[in-house]
Amino acid sequence: MNFKATALNRIVTTSVAAAALALSPVLTAVAQAETLVGAGASFPNPLYQRYAREVRKTHPELQVNYTSCGSSCGIRNFIKGTVNFGGSDAAMKDKEIARVSRGTILVPTAGGAVSVVYNLPGVRNLKLSRNVVGRIFAGNITRWNDRRIQRDNPGVRLPNRRIRPVVRADGSGTTFIFTNFLSTVNPYFRGRITRGKIGGLKKPRWNFKARKGKGNAGVAALVRRTRGGIGYVNYSYARLNRLKSARVQNASGQFVAPSLRTANQGLSSVDFPSNYRVFVGDSSKGYPIVGLTWMMIYKKTLN
Repeated sequence: MNFKATALNRIVTTSVAAAALALSPVLTAVAQAETLVGAGASFPNPLYQRYAREVRKTHPELQVNYTSCGSSCGIRNFIKGTVNFGGSDAAMKDKEIARVSRGTILVPTAGGAVSVVYNLPGVRNLKLSRNVVGRIFAGNITRWNDRRIQRDNPGVRLPNRRIRPVVRADGSGTTFIFTNFLSTVNPYFRGRITRGKIGGLKKPRWNFKARKGKGNAGVAALVRRTRGGIGYVNYSYARLNRLKSARVQNASGQFVAPSLRTANQGLSSVDFPSNYRVFVGDSSKGYPIVGLTWMMIYKKTLN
């Protein structure tokens, strides 16, 4: 199955109904019963639930049940064959694909932004430079009034409050997108990965005592009730939970807030390889922390 960049762009930028129509042949092709079971990334869960409703309008006989359990869970269940399809924000590696006897087709279904969300009453439009974001999540910057954060936010009164990071408890594609960005733009964070001190990008060993939430929804809920909290979630979860998102510095030096428009600008400036699977997590336009989400389908089913 060929999935061209133009097709990806249409799914990213068009309406949910149109995107669901584009994915309808994929979903109906893998269906072998009236109920189609999928599991995986929480990043696209709100989108997949809407896709399922739209697909059922044209295929009322097809029930699509998608469980949001994290990208690592999606890959694990797909390899075991306990689902009809899987979801992941980190594309499967070659060694993982080799374990699937029925063969694997990776379909990039959408792109989106990972918001850096925070809970600081009275502070709006917080700006975070590329270096500062990395140092916060490396445990190197621990208080909100640190001079390096203050330098990004001249004229803003930042509280002398401890920074309380919130991260994912599960292996996560959202974490992969976020740490892929950090390892690209922040030398300190990249060095820790190179020396093996932080572990894998989907479930790193953080260098601080962090609160941990299950899925995007869990992280969003923890940040919302934690004064001084900061975390990372899919942009849609930030909106649904009415969380404040930081303006993050892109490769051009601009501080940009996440939105559908700025995420599309960020994706359009990323240099993707032909298979879309591995790319430099940095963009010169729009919002910089962006990535793709994948649907994993058995090749044998489509033959």
